[in-house]
Parts: sequence; C-alpha cells; structure tokens
Amino acid sequence: MAEQSLKDRTAKGLFWGGISNSTQQALNLIFGIFLARLLNDSDYGMVGMLTIFSLIAGSLQESGFIAALVNKKTITHEDFNAVFWFCSGISLVLYILLYLCAPLIAAFYGNEELIPLARYSFLSFFISSLGIAHSAYLFRNLMVKQRAVSYITALIVSGTSGIILAYNGFSYWGIATQNLIYILITNSLFWYFSKWRPSFHIDFSPLKGMIGFSSKLLITNIFNHINNNIFAIILGRYYSEREVGQFNQANKWNYIGHSFITGMVNNVAQPVFSHITDDNIRQQRAFRKLLRFTAFVSFPAMFGLSFIAPELITIAITDKWLPSAYILQILAVGGAFLPIAVLYSNLLISKGKSNIYMWNTILLGSLQFLIMLLLNRYGISTMLLVYISVNILWLFIWHYFVQKEIGYPLSSAFKDIFPFAGIALFTMIATFYITQNITNIYLLITAKILIAFSIYITTMWGTRSKIFKECLQYLRHKTD
Repeated sequence: MAEQSLKDRTAKGLFWGGISNSTQQALNLIFGIFLARLLNDSDYGMVGMLTIFSLIAGSLQESGFIAALVNKKTITHEDFNAVFWFCSGISLVLYILLYLCAPLIAAFYGNEELIPLARYSFLSFFISSLGIAHSAYLFRNLMVKQRAVSYITALIVSGTSGIILAYNGFSYWGIATQNLIYILITNSLFWYFSKWRPSFHIDFSPLKGMIGFSSKLLITNIFNHINNNIFAIILGRYYSEREVGQFNQANKWNYIGHSFITGMVNNVAQPVFSHITDDNIRQQRAFRKLLRFTAFVSFPAMFGLSFIAPELITIAITDKWLPSAYILQILAVGGAFLPIAVLYSNLLISKGKSNIYMWNTILLGSLQFLIMLLLNRYGISTMLLVYISVNILWLFIWHYFVQKEIGYPLSSAFKDIFPFAGIALFTMIATFYITQNITNIYLLITAKILIAFSIYITTMWGTRSKIFKECLQYLRHKTD
C-alpha cells in the first residue's frame, strides 16, 4: 500500500469514525436521557451486576480472532470459516454453562430476581458470535462507513424499543431487551455489508496459525473487562443496588465521552499499523500523528465533560441522579487518558506482541483489583481516585514497550501529549473563573461549553498547532 494511499485511507477512516462515533454517542445520550427519566438507579444496578459475566463470555466466544484475522498477512475463505464455526460453537456451550450457573450468580449478589434476567440477557453473546467473522472482514478492509451504518441503525431501533418498554413498565427487562435488539440488528447488517459467507465445509486447521496470537488477546480482553467493570463487581458485593446504579449511570456517560475518541482511533489504528509493521520509521511517524490527534481531541472533550458534569446530569436526567455527577467528574479525568493507552496497545498488537499486551493488562488488572478490595471501606470516591491514578501512571509502562519496538523516546511522547493536556486544563480553569458568577443552570452550561470551546480553538490557532491545521485542511477538502 503506497504511503499516500495509506494516509488517505487513514484520514477517511478517522473521518467516518468520527461521524459514526459522534452520531452513536449523540443517540446514546438522547436515549439514555429518556430511559434515565423513566427508570431508577436500582433498575440500572440489576443489569449492571450481570455486565461483567456477559463481557467475559463475549471475550471467550471471540477468543481474539478478530485481531488475528486483521493482522494476518494473507487471508483465505477457510480462515474466516474456521473462526465463524469455532466462535459459534464456543458461544453455544458458554450460554448453556451460564444458564446453569445463573442461580450461583444470583446467590453471589443475594438477589433471586437475577436468575431469569441473567438467562435472558446472556442470549446476547450467542447472537453476537454469529457476526464475529463478518465484523473482522469489515474491520480488516477498513470498511468504516459500513460499520457506522450498522451501529447507528441498530442504536436507533434498539433505543426506541428500550424507551417503549420502559414507558410500559418493563423496568430492567426493557434494558436487557434493548441490548438484545441492538446486537441482533448490528450483526444482521454486518452480514449484509460483508461479501463473505460461511460454508458447511468445516475445517478448524487454519486456527492453528492464529491460536498463539489470539489466545493471548483472549486472556487480555477478559482482564480488560474485569478492569473496566471492577467497580460494578466490588459495589455489587459491598454496596446497595442504588449505589451500583449511580456508578453505572456515571460510567455510561463517561463511556459516551471516551468511546467517541477511542472508536475513531480503533477504526484505523490496528489495520494501518499492520500494513507498515515492517517499517519502524513509517510506523513511528503514523503512531505519533495518531497520538497527537488523540490527545488533541481527548483532553478537551473529557476534561470538559468533567467540568460540566453537575449541570449536564441535572438538566438531562434530573437531580435524582446528582450523586452520579460527582462520580462522573472523577471518571472523565481518567477517561481522557484511556484512548492514549488504547493506541499504545494497538501498536503492540500490530507488532505481534500480544504477550506483552496480555501481561501488561493482567498485572494492571490484578493491582487494581487488590487496591479496590483494600479500599472499599473508604468509599467510592477514594477507590475511584486511586484507580484513575494507577491507570494514568501505567502509561509509562506502556510507553516503555512501545519505545523498544519503534524507538519512540519518552521525551517525544511528552511533546506529543502534554501540550494538549496543559492547554485543555488551562481552558477549563479560565472558563471556571469567567463563569463562576452565573447562577442560572441553563445559562451556565451554555456559557461553559461556548467559552471553553472558544478558548481552546483560539489557543490552538495561536500556537499554530500542526494537527489542528491538518484537521481544518481535511474538513475544508471534504466540503469543497
């Protein structure tokens, strides 16, 4: 792939990824507001207690084969076919096991109502297994637009269904049904857009060449899910359903924020890095450009979300959810650094270093879990602050391994990341002092957003930020 062609496809992928993720998060926001007004924190807490089990089962069924297919030098029908039948079979076995284990899950949380809910909710990962190979096909071929259409269509239909069910009193059953509908439509559209179709000539031998790589990603993904949902586990065990619900609400808004950036990066990073994995100079250049872009977007977006959290939560879903706003303020600061960690891990995966990715994630997750167990008596805020601090400091570990792979010095990372973090922090502080005397909540949130945006963009222009100018040039080109 020529360098200019790769650059164009990367820019196109980021563009469509931005449209896709901004639209998805806008829809999540709209549907989330309606649902939060119709449901209570206990409803969200019920579903939140089961999330970790579905995610781990989902990782087991996928087994890291999407990344393995994307990073394979040459690909055949047999590769996709082996992955399709293996993932489908594994997911069926897992569903049966979790169906039988539902009473044990309910006993762990001390809530018998979780038994039928678990058996119903866990259907989602079996349905999703039928689209794994097709998702890998779209991902490998940088078909970002088609993936975007799939996700957005599924969100509209499932979100509408969730609101109708919640309005008619289905409570947490409505949330579970919404998730099932989303996965069913997404995977149906993956089939529609993908040219590949499975055949009944089942041969698992192609998996031998992928299993060493994919198995490490499988273990890593499981620990990633544990890391990301550790609070739901700890809170579900030691706190009430209401507190679990408040945390899940805050975490959902935090996810809406950081997944906008992470989604854009994920759509292009691994395929792009994989195409130039044998050229460290080109890979370092591509990595640095994506890193600057990520920092340019992530810090103002997530620091801004933290800044407006109390007003946003109160206006959007009423003050009954105000405790979640203070949780969101802490989560959003940590969320600003998450897309950077994801970019680091994507580079390591593209270099075939799934073992480094695996052990890094296991060590980080084990440390976090131990800390949370020791700190659960000190309250949610203390646990969150320590959790966020550990995640940020662990970026130095990620960087150490990336530096070994592509010769990217730490001093360059500071130059690529922290100017954007510093300017974003200055923007929020300046905006706070400018708006501190505004008492009307609607006027306050409007002023915060407009003033912060103006200060950040003006500062980018004044400092002649290269990545800012490149973004403007691309947008001008798209509108010509």
